[in-house]
Amino acid sequence: MLALVLDTATPAITAAVVLVDPTASGPTGVKALAARSVVDAKAHGELLAPAVSAVLAASGAVSRDLGAVVAGLGPGPFTGLRAGLVTAAAIGQALSIPTYGVCSLDAIGATSRAATLVATDAKRKEIYWAVYRGGVALTEPAVDRPERVVELLEGSEVGQAVGDGAHRYADVLPFELLDEPRYPPPLALATLALDRVRGAAPSEVLTPLYLRRPDAAEPHAPKAVTA
Repeated sequence: MLALVLDTATPAITAAVVLVDPTASGPTGVKALAARSVVDAKAHGELLAPAVSAVLAASGAVSRDLGAVVAGLGPGPFTGLRAGLVTAAAIGQALSIPTYGVCSLDAIGATSRAATLVATDAKRKEIYWAVYRGGVALTEPAVDRPERVVELLEGSEVGQAVGDGAHRYADVLPFELLDEPRYPPPLALATLALDRVRGAAPSEVLTPLYLRRPDAAEPHAPKAVTA
């Protein structure tokens, strides 16, 4: 089975086509046939559709060959994250194939061995973060200023950090900085959804992990004017 993988939770616009072997055991049954990732924090909507077309062409597939869509749910900034999830949902509906969601931080932390801080850029001088060990999340995803994260993790076993947010605030985070992965790897996203894809689990509603309200707000009602 072929699956399309999308993630727009970070400045990286990522698309991939993966092959899922239903007879293989474990994560060895998933293989990336084509992947594309472009870093541009302001062009998720413009670059995602061309990336999908490119990976389909590179894999020798067409849209009707797809059997599932796997999408990174964030956490991530409102506009970029929404572009990816709307695209994933639209493809799933158009092709009548299931969609599955994966926490984008989980994909970055999937290869962690020791206790590791996974951090992505949340803008506003904040990071989206969670702690992983052995690829398993030890905390829930959260959003905080890097200085606050340092306070929260004081005395913990965390000794290293990974992800774009860790790179951006390396001068604040007192942990060993890992070079990769900086953004959610598409193969890791696919592997985390592997059992659901293989088992043809029911399609999931792709609910974004925003963790905070968008910058835009509804205008207040006009103030009453009295003479």
